[in-house]
Amino acid sequence: MPCVDFFKATIDVLWSLVGVAMTLVSSLLQQPSGFADTPAATPAVVLASLIQAPAVDDLVAKLSAATPADRVIAACELQRLGSDARRAIPALIDRLADGSPVDPTVCGKDRYWWSKEIDHQTTPGEEAAAALVAIGTEAFTPLIMSARAPQWIARRNAVWALGSLRDRRAISPALMALGDREPPVRRVAAWALGALDADDAIAALIDALKDQDADVRAQVAWALGAIGDRRAVDGLIAALKDSAEHVRSQAAWALGALRDQRASGPLAALLKDTSPRVRKQAAWALGVIGR
Repeated sequence: MPCVDFFKATIDVLWSLVGVAMTLVSSLLQQPSGFADTPAATPAVVLASLIQAPAVDDLVAKLSAATPADRVIAACELQRLGSDARRAIPALIDRLADGSPVDPTVCGKDRYWWSKEIDHQTTPGEEAAAALVAIGTEAFTPLIMSARAPQWIARRNAVWALGSLRDRRAISPALMALGDREPPVRRVAAWALGALDADDAIAALIDALKDQDADVRAQVAWALGAIGDRRAVDGLIAALKDSAEHVRSQAAWALGALRDQRASGPLAALLKDTSPRVRKQAAWALGVIGR
């Protein structure tokens, strides 16, 4: 009968679809030849990959939300996805120039903190930079381009991300940023050079101890101490007489980190500094040097 034939044909089609689906799942579960270290795809992994793409797309859309807090939250969520958020790299790069202040607690306690200061406000640009770092090396080349962006906030955030990636290829753009016209960019560039252990940047950092901005000078002193090259001793000793208290304190720390006996006399003189903070740091450095 026609109805029976139709029903039988429908059943045959359904069984064929089931067979195709089983073949597909079986192929996903098999280990590809020649890649012994490649983990087999499980149904859970396959399902996660299908769900993840729309999630990334939704977060990318939220990076352009009208409310700065929503933009920050979207960047934080992309940061948590790590390398799985690589599709969001162009949108995150575009967001680096966003300096709208936002309470950092909107992202929860598991976000990456730029600063441990309680009153430090975050921005969508800073959180976008942190997300790019979480994505990893695929973000490196776009960040190099952003280190030359026309907006100084974008340049600062890009240089910070390059330093955080710990890729020594970033030394050259960080050195260039050390001569930026904007002090916040120069300060982050000094930090990046210290984080990258850029011993080939010592001469430029020593020159930067005379920067017009005190915050830059203090960060440069930290970088010189972090790198640990004793070529910086004379410059740091001169920085012990800086007009800014936090520069003198940071220079004393750096000299203690270098542990060079030449700094003992100047540090001992610093024990009479008008600032308790400076005197305390000088005493610590003398103790580390051991004389």
